[in-house]
Amino acid sequence: MPLTSEPLRKLGFLTIGLFEEDDPRRGHEATLDLIDLGEQLGFDSAWVRHRHLQYGISSPVAVLAAASQRTSRISLGTAVIPLGWENPLRLAEDLATVDILSGGRLNPGVSVGPPTHYDRVKDALYPDTGESEDFGYDRVRRLLDFVRGEPASDFGGTEGIEVFSRRVQPHAPGLARRLWYGGASLRSARWAGEHGMNLLTSSVVRAEESEDFAEIQLSHIRTFRAHHPEGDRARVSQGLVVIPTDTATREQRAKYARYARRRAPRTAAPQGPARLMYAPDLVGGSAEIAERLYSHAAFREVDEVAFALPFTFDRDDYVQILTDIATRLGPALGWRPAA
Repeated sequence: MPLTSEPLRKLGFLTIGLFEEDDPRRGHEATLDLIDLGEQLGFDSAWVRHRHLQYGISSPVAVLAAASQRTSRISLGTAVIPLGWENPLRLAEDLATVDILSGGRLNPGVSVGPPTHYDRVKDALYPDTGESEDFGYDRVRRLLDFVRGEPASDFGGTEGIEVFSRRVQPHAPGLARRLWYGGASLRSARWAGEHGMNLLTSSVVRAEESEDFAEIQLSHIRTFRAHHPEGDRARVSQGLVVIPTDTATREQRAKYARYARRRAPRTAAPQGPARLMYAPDLVGGSAEIAERLYSHAAFREVDEVAFALPFTFDRDDYVQILTDIATRLGPALGWRPAA
């Protein structure tokens, strides 16, 4: 169990950003309001998920561009952008632009693999190259190269009155060190470490060498750091679903308990062909949650977190949960809000 001399250093939260089809602006504005609230509460970071062809944030970089103009301090992250939907060069331009606008606060998280329901979307996404697209780690490597300033063109100079650059513009110094890989397997953890990225761990892992969630996640963290140039100093963030109830109403507590009960069966054993293991949602008073986190083998290896908010709660619920995390749970873990 960590000592009080080993406090949680960075506290963040993750939101999916749902909206109604007939009123998408309201949902997007609600997400921006949550990020603004997070900054007011002293959170170190706010992260958004993606949801393509669904009623959640489909363009997290655009949302964070808006958030960058409403906030001044909080780090802004994506957890995660699936690169199968993206052109790495164009994404590098967008990320650099938002990082410049935010004053160097962007923390892009990415992952690899084919787009969800690829057979149903490939004709729209890649009509001419759908069968030959590579959705492996090389897509991340290309993004890394472009963000780091490697050439994207063999021409640089003046052509008429136009001036061309060999590398992506704008170039955002420091952004490459804030790139994260969202990994759920040993292979991904090792690849991210070997390529000098940061590692995002979540409430989902692959049951490869064990069926104990904490043990699996711990092995990923240690594998990542064993292959990272910075070793034990390499950054890892954990993203469990955490729902403190300190100031919740009776109705909210009942809702949160029902939510956790519905999701609990999937945590008992590996799910599906990919053998995915899900962490239990942590619901209860902050002191109780802190004790459960301290007993979590993987949590003891990290000093920064991005706790995930449940998907379908109401705004009042999110305000209560974020406030309790910042004012009750965070301090119980040794964290102090940013000045």
